[in-house]
Amino acid sequence: MENLDWKNLGFGYRKSDYNVRCYYRDGKWGELEISSSETINIHMSATALHYGQEAFEGLKAFMGKDGKIRVFRMDENAKRMQDSSDGILMAKLPVEKFQEAVRIAVKMNTHFVPPYESGASLYIRPLLIGTGPQIGVKPANEYLFMVFVMPVGPYFPEGFKPTDLIIMREYDRAAPQGTGKYKVGGNYAASMVEGKKAKEGGFSAVLYLDSKEKKYLDECGPANFFGIKNKTYITPLSDSILPSITNKSLIVLAEEMGLKVERRKVPYEELAEFEEVGACGTAAVISPIKGVYDSDKDKWFKYGDEPGVWSEKLYNKLRAIQYGDEPDKYGWVEVID
Repeated sequence: MENLDWKNLGFGYRKSDYNVRCYYRDGKWGELEISSSETINIHMSATALHYGQEAFEGLKAFMGKDGKIRVFRMDENAKRMQDSSDGILMAKLPVEKFQEAVRIAVKMNTHFVPPYESGASLYIRPLLIGTGPQIGVKPANEYLFMVFVMPVGPYFPEGFKPTDLIIMREYDRAAPQGTGKYKVGGNYAASMVEGKKAKEGGFSAVLYLDSKEKKYLDECGPANFFGIKNKTYITPLSDSILPSITNKSLIVLAEEMGLKVERRKVPYEELAEFEEVGACGTAAVISPIKGVYDSDKDKWFKYGDEPGVWSEKLYNKLRAIQYGDEPDKYGWVEVID
């Protein structure tokens, strides 16, 4: 571990020592098991492989300057995985079992938690897959839940520096009334082509418009969208958007700081009115946006080369709570003993 360059980790898979597993068989969940293997043995006809019965989560653990490890809002991740399970007919994992699996995975890999002020954190990936064999389109009768962890740097290599987004109307992230509000792999597979094009063009991500009318802002490929104007924090309301736990937290902090909050449909034209724009999510926390380019209209919306005042305040406040630098009056963090 002493060979890791904590400040230049990047965001990618890195092996740790142990992961936690739990099987659903005969109509019930089994006990949590600890494994050191990076592989799983899966039936060739498992529903995860054929029909996309798969959901995942992403959360982080942080090392405080007091030497304590904190996990941020894992109960919300557990509930969101239950929602995803409902959405694609998988067995629901109890919230308590989810949380205990996370605690064990972190405790078993504590030496992989990056040091305080390194800019890195321990990324936690819970995964739920249909393992029971089916060849007709129906849910599995067996499931595997796993939690594995790895140290990561910022999702966007730029860190907390403004990047550009691009709008490409020929692509949709998710269908109206589809699976957009669930954290399932198919949504991400559907975003890879345009995501690659965006990066090749020098953009950090795609900003999607609503799939039905192409009139309203939806979300970015890997994150929720927000804009700030007239001391108001505005974020899109849509059934196709993944409910971001980071965004949910920022809404609380924004109100506490004296900002009004509006969660509503956000017309495309409003891009011209925002003073600040950001993408927010577990991986990036907040990624400030320098500009949004509309590729169909060859039009730019510019917001500045430096992070906005409110974006910076929100970013610093949330990180201070995550790292234990400020009191956690909301009960968002759990110290892993």
